[in-house]
Amino acid sequence: MSLADERYNVKETEAKWQRVWEERGCFEAEVDASRPKYYVLEMFPYPSGRIHMGHVRNYTLGDVVARYKRAKGFNVLHPMGWDAFGLPAENAAIQNNVHPAKWTRENIAAMREQLKSMGLSYDWRRELATCEPEYYRHEQKMFLDFLQAGLVYRKESWVNWDPVENTVLANEQVIDGRGWRSGALVEKRLLSQWFLRITAYAQDLLDSLATLERWPDRVRLMQENWIGRSDGARLMFDLEGRSDQLEVFTTRPDTLFGAKFVAIAANHPLAAELAAGNAALAGFIAECNRMGTSEAAIETAEKKGVDTGLRVAHPFDPSWTLPVYVANFVLMDYGSGAIFGCPAHDQRDLDFANKYGLGYTQVVEPATDKDAAAAAIARGEAYTGDGIAINSRFLDGLAVDAAKAEAIRRIEEMGRGSHTINYRLRDWGVSRQRYWGCPIPIVHCESCGVVPVPAAELPVRLPEDVDFDKPGNPLDRHPTWKHVACPACGKPARRETDTFDTFFESSWYFARYTSPDRSDVAFDREAADYWMSVDQYIGGIEHAVLHLLYSRFFTRALKDCGYLGVKEPFAGLLTQGMICHETYKSAEGQWLYPTEVTTGPDGSLVHVDTGAPAVAGRSEKMSKSKKNVVDPAGIIDGYGADTARLFMLSDSPPERDLDWTESGIDGAWRYVNRLWRMVAAAELPATGTPMPELGADAVKARRLVHKTVVLVGEDLERFHFNKAVARIREMTNGLGELPADAAGAGWVLREGLEVTARLIGPMLPHLAEEMWAALGGAGLLADAAWPDADLSLLVEDSVTVAVQVNGKLRATIELPMDANSTLAEQTALALPQVISAMSGKPARKVVVVPNRIVNVVV
Repeated sequence: MSLADERYNVKETEAKWQRVWEERGCFEAEVDASRPKYYVLEMFPYPSGRIHMGHVRNYTLGDVVARYKRAKGFNVLHPMGWDAFGLPAENAAIQNNVHPAKWTRENIAAMREQLKSMGLSYDWRRELATCEPEYYRHEQKMFLDFLQAGLVYRKESWVNWDPVENTVLANEQVIDGRGWRSGALVEKRLLSQWFLRITAYAQDLLDSLATLERWPDRVRLMQENWIGRSDGARLMFDLEGRSDQLEVFTTRPDTLFGAKFVAIAANHPLAAELAAGNAALAGFIAECNRMGTSEAAIETAEKKGVDTGLRVAHPFDPSWTLPVYVANFVLMDYGSGAIFGCPAHDQRDLDFANKYGLGYTQVVEPATDKDAAAAAIARGEAYTGDGIAINSRFLDGLAVDAAKAEAIRRIEEMGRGSHTINYRLRDWGVSRQRYWGCPIPIVHCESCGVVPVPAAELPVRLPEDVDFDKPGNPLDRHPTWKHVACPACGKPARRETDTFDTFFESSWYFARYTSPDRSDVAFDREAADYWMSVDQYIGGIEHAVLHLLYSRFFTRALKDCGYLGVKEPFAGLLTQGMICHETYKSAEGQWLYPTEVTTGPDGSLVHVDTGAPAVAGRSEKMSKSKKNVVDPAGIIDGYGADTARLFMLSDSPPERDLDWTESGIDGAWRYVNRLWRMVAAAELPATGTPMPELGADAVKARRLVHKTVVLVGEDLERFHFNKAVARIREMTNGLGELPADAAGAGWVLREGLEVTARLIGPMLPHLAEEMWAALGGAGLLADAAWPDADLSLLVEDSVTVAVQVNGKLRATIELPMDANSTLAEQTALALPQVISAMSGKPARKVVVVPNRIVNVVV
């Protein structure tokens, strides 16, 4: 039976080539200083048990880059692993009566097979799981090294407490006042916590954003805003009737003469002191502690406060005093935990002042619309723009920046403060009160205090015999694990029972991939120096602050501790959009699966079983709760991995959201089969046949092929994957239209199909290998080089020129490149469309723009 009679067997074909690639070690990478390296990495998944469509898109994008760069001659490192610690495993243990380790490892095994079914070009020898002691022993050593370097400390602090997860959250993990995973309203609690001193690198993290030229501007801006450098002043206000002072940080010292009150955070030491004898104040502080510590929670809450009865003297005028409030909108961990309120020029301050009748004084006036600004303030809208200082004594007449500088100069001259720089970024609290995480390698001894576990005793392993019968951290109530001898004095002591935030593991895993077989060190320095930084990192925009910022900090800390030679982990970053799908609801508003909806006799949507009306909603992110999830396993089983990959690449640029449609996947499947039929049915000359004399049609087709090689390469370099797919489709359409009897058609068709196989290799690797084998290609396509274009064929002999009549397009003509004006005019005037449009009128003039337009004016 000939190839033309065979149906493309997607299951058999894809399994075959996956087996061949694995047996031959096609994607195994080794250090090779003689070759340029390229490290491509997608953010590793949490092992939930099943891959979802977001995984398929993410890993397809990375695989296209990896296969393309390999074809371009790079030594490519493309690894995969598992972000395996985390609370979902503990929840599963509680719900299913299974140990988190067993649940996690079974999920890893299942997801590994699912990913392998996609034909991804991973070096599976480098696979890692962060929950294994072989991995986390090294981060325990890093923690000890950071401790020695002064980058780790422990303190009692107010923290974000998730009452559902029963653990602490970093500020970055509180979204709109809720836990990033549980969605629960976050509270404040005072706990002893371990912190990483990320603020030590605040300015470098900020300055170095300018060097990350291959990061999206949006992500760099998000990090810049989160680091949040503020230039301002530290002011000292004398407390009336007391010997101490209140320190205030402000970015607007130019507005001091508009001050109407001073406010301190609910957990400021002064607030705690005053609350001891004030029940109303104590109750208010308790209310504030239920708000959470994030800026989002504070900004959205109604601005409230309690007058403490204390007053402070104005720094520029001791006879002028201001009331001191405890307010729910002041953050203890920003600046000094105290602010002065200038209602006229800060909306938050104005809302507060209006609520408590504190008044306002305008001290900045715009250069124009002065009355409008004053009227707006009177209406309750603070003026926050630029302008000139007014009602400010010695600052009057100065522009805002000059007034700031002069105010700071006077404050420093009086010894009442100084210029200072503040950052919104806070040190990273890494203590978590849960079991399924990396143990913190610390022992607490009554005699010696905090004692690091000796490096020779690492890893500190999690105990396996734990129970989840009660809420909270099982390590706290374990009968034996936490009881140990002090490493320093040998007396009875106890282990630290908190575990690391799971972002600790994901902040260095990319470096471990460079030498995951090393048990004695986290990674081999020579290998790390060769492979790092990651050349292209791919993942969701939701990690712009959390994971990416932590990884940038961690890499700097590792460099300073001698682990690495680079400080930026990711040279390039691509953030892919979400996968969306149409949604449906019943008339009562309940979500319906697409399979539960059909079209009724009148064309309206109805429920399949009941016939009740149904409504189509907008396309939204795939979500189990909205019943619009599509299972990748079913798509891959029914259509094949290549079809799923093609759909992910075809419709949208990678950074945009992608709408999943059944018609789209069907179209991708049809194109896969069409490509196979083009090879199977083609009657081609033997491989290596010399090129014959080519006719005009064959030359035109060959030009298209070589032009496509160049353009697809440019598209892949820019991650314009959808454009690359469109160009390949255009090329194969052109090859399909090549007349079989054209001179040299068979030779050009063979060249075109061989090029097609090589161009689709990064995108549809299984089909490409099958086509390559059928065409008699040498070796595996996975090992083949990217095709070279004959640049002489890119020089056009002819050009398409638009023909207009009175500026309106009527036709196009093919002319020789750089044809003279006479030939262009004569050809245009002879066209039937032009003659008809002229309606017998003479041409007043003909304007010819060489190689572009002929415009006939009548």
